[in-house]
Amino acid sequence: MPPRPVTRLDLPLGIDRVLGPHWQKSLRPAAVLVGILDRHDGPHVLLTQRSERLRDHAGQISFPGGRIEPDDATTAHAALREADEEIGLDPGASEVIGYLDDYPTVTRFCITPVVAHVQGSARYEPDGVEVDAVFEVPLAHVLDLSRYRRKTVGRMGVEIPYYELMWQNWRIWGATAGMLHNLATHVAEARA
Repeated sequence: MPPRPVTRLDLPLGIDRVLGPHWQKSLRPAAVLVGILDRHDGPHVLLTQRSERLRDHAGQISFPGGRIEPDDATTAHAALREADEEIGLDPGASEVIGYLDDYPTVTRFCITPVVAHVQGSARYEPDGVEVDAVFEVPLAHVLDLSRYRRKTVGRMGVEIPYYELMWQNWRIWGATAGMLHNLATHVAEARA
């Protein structure tokens, strides 16, 4: 299978001080579900808030998803399995329609975002272990590139860039906002 496209991160010079010289070679495969639901006011994107009790990324906004396990037949299977485990979303309620560019993270994952149409009648709820809340953001808001803010965080003397997207009281940032920005960019380019 040919290599998949990778999101351009525009990392600054000196990033190897933070990540190490061979960080890309040590990336572990992961998959997330970018679930799109039809609602009366238009399509919405499904997001979760990670549990405050988790050791990594506690309380952050994310897509349902996680590591690709050896038993996962495909990347899509991994994303659907994780969504079932984290929010009880029946895998049969989602129809995979495509993939976004792979997204490497500073936490050493290479995330493949699996885009799926989720039946509007599908039920979901947080598992209370990995996920504390589930919410939806209008796709029109996600696709509006003017809503994204480019920010940086300092680590070991290096300013690492990231995107931030606000929705109501939810702060969507980092890899999740980066993947949503990638989606919005692809849609904007296709419309041009």
